[in-house]
Amino acid sequence: MRVLVVYCHPVETSFASAMHQEVLRNLRAAGHEVDDCDLYAEGFNPVMSREERLGYHDVPANRVPLQPYIERLERAEAIVFCFPTWCFGLPAMLKGWFDRLLMPGVAFDISDPANVRPMLRNIKRISAVVTYGRPRWMAWYMGDPPRKIITRYMKRLTAAQARVDYHAHYHMNVATEAQLDRFKARVGAAMAAFR
Repeated sequence: MRVLVVYCHPVETSFASAMHQEVLRNLRAAGHEVDDCDLYAEGFNPVMSREERLGYHDVPANRVPLQPYIERLERAEAIVFCFPTWCFGLPAMLKGWFDRLLMPGVAFDISDPANVRPMLRNIKRISAVVTYGRPRWMAWYMGDPPRKIITRYMKRLTAAQARVDYHAHYHMNVATEAQLDRFKARVGAAMAAFR
């Protein structure tokens, strides 16, 4: 399977970085073709410009600024997101990836605004590996936007056909080494069995 891994964290010594490497290692060992999109390493610009916003609905001209990223997304059969939750949301760079890339003519067809149609039918599988600084109950109280974006919004863009799983480690601020090791092992096993 062609798997696009979208990773977002600026620090190479972080737990998120270790999880990113665990994801890559196990997907490759399972025989998948992996496209590793490290947003910080690639210098992805998360800011939608005035010109991009004005041309947002101008299909296909809206694709021009992001064509290489769009091609990677359209080539993928699966996506694995790997990121921390900051302020109960996506990191700004990853939010910018969603804002700029998931647009008309790429993620959905809005030619009939009353009947928007999903276009990411090439994506059959979605997964996420996510960390939170606070406990699960607090993320739930805040509405857990990252979980909803991955498990609801992304799934909707595939016409609800993609299988989705969400691997979350809550309360990183007080996590023990043993807890982190167990989470890493659980994610590694999930990626090794990824289908």
